[in-house]
Amino acid sequence: QVQLVESGGGLVQAGGSLRLSCAASGRTFSTYTMGWFRQAPGKEREFVGGIRGTGPYYSDSVKGRFTISRDNAKNTVYLQMDRLKPEDTAVYYCAARTGAIIRTKPDDYDYWGQGTQVTVSS
Repeated sequence: QVQLVESGGGLVQAGGSLRLSCAASGRTFSTYTMGWFRQAPGKEREFVGGIRGTGPYYSDSVKGRFTISRDNAKNTVYLQMDRLKPEDTAVYYCAARTGAIIRTKPDDYDYWGQGTQVTVSS
């Protein structure tokens, strides 16, 4: 069982930056593949990126602007978001899965955080 808690959301102007954190409980954090998703009002939950031992993987919509990293000693995964755009506005969720492969569909993830709101003003 893993519990995930996101933090770091807020309101930022277009072009600005935010860093989200996701703290995980449990002593086996390093064995999980971690993902970040987002969901805007009226839209489906969308894959943002993920990270496993071989490194991160990003969706095309955020590649080059967002960076995912993890600190296994702190049981934490991060989402650094730069050059934010109004279309990045959404609730951002971190998720964990027990498989070794980064998956892009929400159903492939076993554990979810409560989400944190990111709002980018134009």
